[in-house]
Amino acid sequence: MTKPLLFAALLALAGAAQGQKRTAFMPGQPWPDNKGTHLNAHGAGVLYDKGRYYLFGEHKIAGPKGNSAQVGVHCYSSKDLYNWQDEGIAFAVVPEGSGSEVEKGCVLERPKVVFNKKTGQYVMWFHLELKGKGYEAARTAVAVASQPTGPYKYVRSYRPGAGQWPLGFKDEWKQPTPGEKDLKWWTPEWRQAVTEGLFVRRDFVPGQMARDMTIFVDDDGKAYNIHSSEENLTLHVAELTDDYQGFTGKWNTIAPAGHNEAPAICKRGGKYYLLTSGCTGWAPNAARSFVASSIWGPWQQLDNPATGAQADITYNSQSTYLLPVAGKKDAFIFMADRWTPQNPIDGGYIWLPLRFEGDQPRLRWADRWALSAFDQPQPKAVVVP
Repeated sequence: MTKPLLFAALLALAGAAQGQKRTAFMPGQPWPDNKGTHLNAHGAGVLYDKGRYYLFGEHKIAGPKGNSAQVGVHCYSSKDLYNWQDEGIAFAVVPEGSGSEVEKGCVLERPKVVFNKKTGQYVMWFHLELKGKGYEAARTAVAVASQPTGPYKYVRSYRPGAGQWPLGFKDEWKQPTPGEKDLKWWTPEWRQAVTEGLFVRRDFVPGQMARDMTIFVDDDGKAYNIHSSEENLTLHVAELTDDYQGFTGKWNTIAPAGHNEAPAICKRGGKYYLLTSGCTGWAPNAARSFVASSIWGPWQQLDNPATGAQADITYNSQSTYLLPVAGKKDAFIFMADRWTPQNPIDGGYIWLPLRFEGDQPRLRWADRWALSAFDQPQPKAVVVP
């Protein structure tokens, strides 16, 4: 049986049991909604609002064409995180030929929605690539709505940081150095040049690249857009305006030349924890983890958070979001995707409890688990003599 047919058969079995409410997560297995259809929300994020969770993700179609945006952003809602109700398309791409930045066939990835208390609006951000131009646009885009399920109205896209240097950027780094363009990639000299602004200077006027991204709202209501930049070599964190629809111009770099994407962030005990992946296209790789006492850094790189079998490929998945569980202190769910680029609609979801050993985030595989896992004590840090 071919993989798509096998997936369809598994989904049929899962759908047959839809009369029974789910009471656990089953990572990697087909996940039917209230209509018996596999959740179609890839690269997703979750909003918790008025006692309900809202899941937003890329709506995929069958075949390689589905890797571009043919429909838009799908929304689902849930009270328990196990059982999801289809809320339809929250943000729809514009018909072909419109000339819009978000017309059908563009690349729209990793949508994240947050609520702005000052404006009363729901704000959606996503990574945007213009139709027919591959990944050269490298923009981040915003849309807004008056209710969580939408419809979201497109506002605009950005290259963040135009005309603004990152925090702590030294005056001597603001001018190119002789021969920097001839440096061989991945050499120590080249890595140092990247740290000292090789690509920041290149994109100073048009703005910095913004690809894989997430949005984080801090305890004080300040919001931040964290995205892969500088040809996916360096993560950037950029502060959003009070309405969450633009940038203040305050930004900084994270792990220059570290080659990180798929950022996902949470806050615990006054510290910020960031999980990312390496850059290997659709193929999975080992996750990375970082910790900082300030969103602006410095960020300390930690170990691969995944443990056990397939830890080197993060259980055949890539991070997309760290979901705080309402009503449970320091409880976060690691959300990740299993990409299937030849038939994107078949993509699966890996949700696992994120635990901590001291400052080190930890993931352990479970075929089946429930939110009661967070009622167990956190594992103690392993001290190596």
